[in-house]
Amino acid sequence: MKLKTTDGMELMEVSGFAREDGNLVVEGTIMGAMPIRAVLTPEELRGALGMLDMKTIAFSLGMLFRKSKPQA
Repeated sequence: MKLKTTDGMELMEVSGFAREDGNLVVEGTIMGAMPIRAVLTPEELRGALGMLDMKTIAFSLGMLFRKSKPQA
């Protein structure tokens, strides 16, 4: 999975997720060069979910069934 900036530059490539000590670990590379393992704690996950309103949740679920638009 690739996360890109608004102008289409690759910011992070996520290579996997893992469970570790009750946390979620996101593994990947940043800017195509620097390996990273980011830890998401239960508290941070609850905080992230708290930032979502119902419209954003519905939009996110709908994204699962849409095809990607070609990048310019």
